[in-house]
Amino acid sequence: MKTFYPKDLSTQEFYGLMQGAVAPRPIAFVSTIDKAGNVNLSPFSFFNLVSSQPPILIFSPLRRMRNNTTKHTLENILEVPEVVIHIVHFGMVEQMSLASTEYEKGVNEFEKAGFTQVVSNEVKPPRIKEAHVSFECKVNEVKSLGESGGAGSIVICEVLAAHVNEAIFDEAGVIDPNKLDAVARLGGNWYSRASGASLFQIPKPLRNLGIGIDQMPAEVRNSAILSGNNLGRLGNVEALPSEVEVAEFGKSAEIQDMRVRFKNDPDSLIDHLHLLAKEALDEDEVDRAWLILLQKT
Repeated sequence: MKTFYPKDLSTQEFYGLMQGAVAPRPIAFVSTIDKAGNVNLSPFSFFNLVSSQPPILIFSPLRRMRNNTTKHTLENILEVPEVVIHIVHFGMVEQMSLASTEYEKGVNEFEKAGFTQVVSNEVKPPRIKEAHVSFECKVNEVKSLGESGGAGSIVICEVLAAHVNEAIFDEAGVIDPNKLDAVARLGGNWYSRASGASLFQIPKPLRNLGIGIDQMPAEVRNSAILSGNNLGRLGNVEALPSEVEVAEFGKSAEIQDMRVRFKNDPDSLIDHLHLLAKEALDEDEVDRAWLILLQKT
């Protein structure tokens, strides 16, 4: 493990380290307008949701490191405290990247990047027609975090209206992540796509009091085959199977055959039981995995 201290690196170097490590980050594609009516559109990956009542989004434009100047987005917000925050999907990511070019003030990035402007309902900045999700917001507060190059300003935005493309809802009326096809930012030139094989589900432990890894039999807890993720899933059950259930499962041909094969090699039996349990976990069969793991050797 190598340790880094901000004081030992340049601002740019430590920024690169943080960008690479704190990832992936959602992208706020922000439209703003100044008092003269000039529109600006720019992406920011220091962005997230921090409250649902009231609904609050925050993002942070940084002061430029090369000359310590502020972004047009921040300057516009200080004149007209309203924004539209768009969620970037894969179908618009190259146009978004083009809009991040530092054009001169007054240049409309909607036009440069080929996006269609739509009049907003509640705020002055326009929104992007091609975006799947847009949040019209008033800016409640701008908090400066410093005055040197690389310092950010936290822009606290209260959502007044949300526009969602109906095509990205599933049958239950919930946003389908595959249809949203969101893009996230990593370090350097890297992005990630939150859809397809990169998506997975984990049962939430909010309603269950899982037994926890500490309450597992030592043989399972200290397994050389089961991963930390495997143990985490196993620890989310409320109770272990009963001895009767374990004994009944042990009569299955699969387990009986394994006992015969390794009757003179208990260590190999344990390894193969754990491998079989790992396969069950990969297929989301947690109860079956426990029935396998609790077989007596």
